[in-house]
Amino acid sequence: MFLSTYENKLDKKGRVSVPAPFRSYLSSQGYNGAICYPSFNHQCIEVWPQDRIEKISNAIDSLNPFEEKKDYFTTSILSESINLQFDSEGRILLTSKLLKHAKIRNSMLFVGQGKTFQIWEPTTFEKFRVNARKKSNIHRASLKWEKQFNN
Repeated sequence: MFLSTYENKLDKKGRVSVPAPFRSYLSSQGYNGAICYPSFNHQCIEVWPQDRIEKISNAIDSLNPFEEKKDYFTTSILSESINLQFDSEGRILLTSKLLKHAKIRNSMLFVGQGKTFQIWEPTTFEKFRVNARKKSNIHRASLKWEKQFNN
């Protein structure tokens, strides 16, 4: 899983080192990179392993091919996605389009989200984190444990 938060900076060539635990997890799944696209929920970059992007693609394919919402999803997610491979030092080259969307200039946070992760500009993420913590506290009763955890 992708857990925790790590801060890294762009190098002079615009590359950034993906945190070792994230690379290790992707490698254990058979991947030497990840799929990135501009989040349409937040001002960040979504980063998904290949199998997750295939699941969303399959979900989109299950929609009626003549409905507008299918076009909206394919345009917002699939056409905006880019497969970024790790170089020999575990770095990726984020596109200027992705960096601009997330307003990242130099420093960025890699934020674990379980089966995916996100890349944020640190100040923007801190504002989101504070708000998310408040809302999580308010909605904490909505998380349901499976029966196996009811001990």
